[in-house]
Amino acid sequence: MATKLFDLTGRLALITGSSKGIGYAIAEGLAEAGAEVVLNARNGKELDEARARLAATGCKVHARSFDVTDAAAVGRAIDEIERDIGPIAILFNNAGIQRRGPLVDVKPETWRELMATDLDAVFFVGQAVARKMIPRGKGKIINTCSLTSEVGRPTIAPYTTAKGAVKMLTKSMCVEWAAHGIQTNGIGPGYFKTELNRALFEDPAFTDWVTRRTPAGRWGDVNELKGIALFLASDASSFVNGQVIYVDGGLLASM
Repeated sequence: MATKLFDLTGRLALITGSSKGIGYAIAEGLAEAGAEVVLNARNGKELDEARARLAATGCKVHARSFDVTDAAAVGRAIDEIERDIGPIAILFNNAGIQRRGPLVDVKPETWRELMATDLDAVFFVGQAVARKMIPRGKGKIINTCSLTSEVGRPTIAPYTTAKGAVKMLTKSMCVEWAAHGIQTNGIGPGYFKTELNRALFEDPAFTDWVTRRTPAGRWGDVNELKGIALFLASDASSFVNGQVIYVDGGLLASM
């Protein structure tokens, strides 16, 4: 049956940056499809609260707090997850931050902070998990990209640079790891109401721009990312590789 293609029962998924927002919604969606999930975030209190909230729904969930920008810490954490919980079948590289300001005023430390979290971490975690997946001959890696993987906007140049690079890193992961049974793809969310975007959706002028610019005429809800996340994490996408799928209400399709 076709519905069997979306069944994640018996599979372990690690989702970085998953104590809230897009990461939490994805974790919840995968858990609802039968996956056992490992939440990750740097804020231990928020992570514990997220784990308890998801566990209360009957899902099998774990929490692991580690810094995704620290390659050594990532390596240790992946080893511990595989040893103590089980083999990681699905990885969502979702951790990300945003810092706004004119490009001419961006400080070097701000630039590096964005690159470390939004780009380096995708490489560190992806590489560490792939080293486990390759000998097993299978795995799913999904990277959170962005509309800004394709287009720029004022005041977020470090973010757009990182997300453009994540798109190409996604393709490179595909090219090198597809022969080992690993599918690597990306999700490019449009404008979704998340904590990262709070200043934007609470700004009436910006919300007016989003609703006029987006053919669907509204902001997205994070639960609307569950379907594409499940597709890319499941057997339904077994021959989909190196792609970034944009979930944006049609924004990139319009002029």
